[in-house]
Amino acid sequence: MVSPEWPRRGGKEAALPAGQRARLGRRAEDRACGHLLAQGLRLVQRNYRVARGPARRGGEIDLILHDRDGTLVFVEVRARTRACAGGAAASIAAAKRARILFAAQHFLCHLAAPLPPCRFDVVSIDGPRLQWLPAAFDAE
Repeated sequence: MVSPEWPRRGGKEAALPAGQRARLGRRAEDRACGHLLAQGLRLVQRNYRVARGPARRGGEIDLILHDRDGTLVFVEVRARTRACAGGAAASIAAAKRARILFAAQHFLCHLAAPLPPCRFDVVSIDGPRLQWLPAAFDAE
């Protein structure tokens, strides 16, 4: 029987060795970061990671930036070599959003009050096409 989240990694990316997938991911994050910096955002941190415990998965935020209006922007970068199965942006399931929210809450706990307004963006890269999706999802 096929699980509801199948396939977890689709297309050619699933067949790549882990090291090569990691390199492709870093290049995608570099490209996304460069694009957002060119739009006037300021980088706060890359690859913010938090664990839930020794046997439970925590969360990671690819990029954390400040927008010009003071909004703290948490960015998930998704890349696919081909735009099949809905493309890169469609690959962010509810479980992944929950892990991003968990990490964002953890990050915010370390900031002094008052907390800035926050936003969750996605940068999807499908082949050569980069698309920035501001406010792609919310904390609800």
